[in-house]
Amino acid sequence: MSYRHTVAGRAWAFRDLKDLLAKASPPRSGDSLAGVAAASHGERMAARMCLAEVPLKAFLSECVIPYELDEVTRLIVDTHDAQAFAPIAHL
Repeated sequence: MSYRHTVAGRAWAFRDLKDLLAKASPPRSGDSLAGVAAASHGERMAARMCLAEVPLKAFLSECVIPYELDEVTRLIVDTHDAQAFAPIAHL
């Protein structure tokens, strides 16, 4: 799923949740070296504003780290209580 946000007439696009999270993070040299950091302060702010609009349920439907590769992701998915989560899923 792609994410988009417009700031001051400029549209920014982020290819997926992983890209959005990377671009919204505070600037770090390691992220820059890895090529995942926002290219500008404007892009970072657009990513943060876009991230603020992402509903919590998106974090369950779009795993940042594949289920097969990450024990924490597996734990979250396998023990998720959908009934308890339902009242806040839209936030």
